[in-house]
Amino acid sequence: MNFSRLASGILGTILLALGLNAPATADQSSSLYKSKCAVCHGASGKGDTPAGKSMGVVDLSKSASKSDSELKAVIEKGKNKMPAYGKSLKPAEIDGLIAYIKSLK
Repeated sequence: MNFSRLASGILGTILLALGLNAPATADQSSSLYKSKCAVCHGASGKGDTPAGKSMGVVDLSKSASKSDSELKAVIEKGKNKMPAYGKSLKPAEIDGLIAYIKSLK
């Protein structure tokens, strides 16, 4: 009886860990972009919002040529007036944002 409890506990822990590292879905990434990025970068990523224009933000639709690691570093650590999101976003969320940003044209 104790063995089955232990096995269930281990299995539950493994499934929880896998769930925490699951990649963000396209819908989640889109929603995250809208809530964290679009205020400055705009829905299209072009930086054509009032806040984006006043701060001179980067046109993300031209960021497809940047490497994933370059984009990840900016998202995690911030750059210029952009805040750092490394402590508030999960790695899977950052990966989802990178994929979403690369889809902007």
